[in-house]
Amino acid sequence: MDHLHAIALALLQGFTEFLPISSSAHLILLPRLLGWEDQGLAFDVAVHVGTLSAVVLYFRRELVPMARDWGRSLVTRQQTRDSRLAWAVLWGTIPVGLAGLAFKGYIEVELRSELVIAAATIGFGLLLWWADARGRGERDEYHLGWKDILIIGIAQAVALIPGTSRSGATMTAGLMLGLSREGAARFSFLLSIPVIVLAGGLKGLDLIEEAVPVDWGAMIIGVVTSAITAYVCIHFFLKLLERIGMLPFVIYRLVLGGVLLALFL
Repeated sequence: MDHLHAIALALLQGFTEFLPISSSAHLILLPRLLGWEDQGLAFDVAVHVGTLSAVVLYFRRELVPMARDWGRSLVTRQQTRDSRLAWAVLWGTIPVGLAGLAFKGYIEVELRSELVIAAATIGFGLLLWWADARGRGERDEYHLGWKDILIIGIAQAVALIPGTSRSGATMTAGLMLGLSREGAARFSFLLSIPVIVLAGGLKGLDLIEEAVPVDWGAMIIGVVTSAITAYVCIHFFLKLLERIGMLPFVIYRLVLGGVLLALFL
């Protein structure tokens, strides 16, 4: 693929993966709107590796004690706040894993249309606005109950619909359950780690089955560019979230959805 296209798509993936505006929708729409050829499975895997690297690197100080205490909890049956958070991330991933296996083919064939993306972008954007305006809670990601984990996990599964936004759906659910903006965002980002691993793994298996040639130059560009962009995006989003709230992202979603309806309705 053209390396300029690779840079543009990797920037788009890195910038949108962790913002509540749907990275999958943007990666579907940009090539269609600009008349580019589909980037292919190999490049999708590459940018997933990049964004995974970014979130793991950013949360490395949290992930080390989470992994350590989770391992100990398997032996001692005693829980700490870090092991509970690790279990929350794992349990919260189950709904999207099951939904992805059950509906992967249907979603990729039937729901990747511009009108579905437009409807999901607007509808879930309004829901995000309502959840944010409804009142911010004070709980952080370390104070989630099983009911909270289940609801956020189901929200993440619903976000398989293109245009919904995985981060947007999980943050919306977190805000509705009384988490602070930062707590909802941080749990959403931690929850993305196993999801990106699963999504990248499934795409990797598809890639192996197709046995297509790989443009390694484009792959390297995709990994590095998406990783740097995603890391910067996570950092500034968390820094600015309490100040700006979700309204700018809601407005963007409404504008994008309106443009898509005007173009494709």
